[in-house]
Amino acid sequence: MILGIVYPTIIMGVLGLLFGALLAFASIKFFVKIDERVSLIREILPGANCGGCGYPGCDGYADAVVSEGANTGRCAAGGPNLAEKIAAIMGVASEAFVPMRAFLRCQGTARVSARTVGYDGVRDCRSASIIPGGSPNACPYGCIGFGACVTVCNFGALSIVDGLVRVNAAKCVGCGACVDICPKSVLGLTSRSSAVQVFCNSSWKGPDVKKVCSVGCLACGLCVRSCPAKAITLQNNRALIDTKLCTNCGTCVTKCPAKTIGPLNVRRVVEETADSECA
Repeated sequence: MILGIVYPTIIMGVLGLLFGALLAFASIKFFVKIDERVSLIREILPGANCGGCGYPGCDGYADAVVSEGANTGRCAAGGPNLAEKIAAIMGVASEAFVPMRAFLRCQGTARVSARTVGYDGVRDCRSASIIPGGSPNACPYGCIGFGACVTVCNFGALSIVDGLVRVNAAKCVGCGACVDICPKSVLGLTSRSSAVQVFCNSSWKGPDVKKVCSVGCLACGLCVRSCPAKAITLQNNRALIDTKLCTNCGTCVTKCPAKTIGPLNVRRVVEETADSECA
């Protein structure tokens, strides 16, 4: 009886020692030394894990900088000062950092663009975008306004005002999380040095746009023809501004008959007082 207990105990003990020795050997044999620069970079990153750098969180970005040579200026939340610190840790020259901000390609409030569907589903933009017609609003290209983008912004830069997304430029770091989640692609990123943008996302022709929104782009091409820098093109009935070519002269703003093109430093909500908080 006693031997029936002792022998199994001894066997289990020997097996435990054997497996422990094998694990210890494996931990030494297959040990991968972590470059201390990864830890140094991770310590100075803001920890927002917004994904704006294109990597899965701050840990992923820190590892990519060291192991893949990722651009040292890709942390939108950290800005140019952080880019210089990361470059110093890596012993390389600081790479160009272009400050970005989000903006909304829509100004179709309920007063100027009808809400035609009595939507009673989940108050989520992604859910509402799959109903027949693609939106509870008359314009299927505009902001749905249920705030999916607001929920993913880690910087408190977004809010819903009058059925549209409002972007607080002072808080926005240009991480792009809101752009990625928007099912209508109505949010975009632009350089902070840009003064004007096109506030319409529609691909319809002018007559069709006017039926659903009084402030939508008419695709008339007047902005294209009047731009002295040739910075505006008309693609799929949509005016697009190349911010690298744009000189911020404002000619397009004055020429646009629908007032679809406007300055970024004012609040683009039609019939309301402008302020510097939103575009």
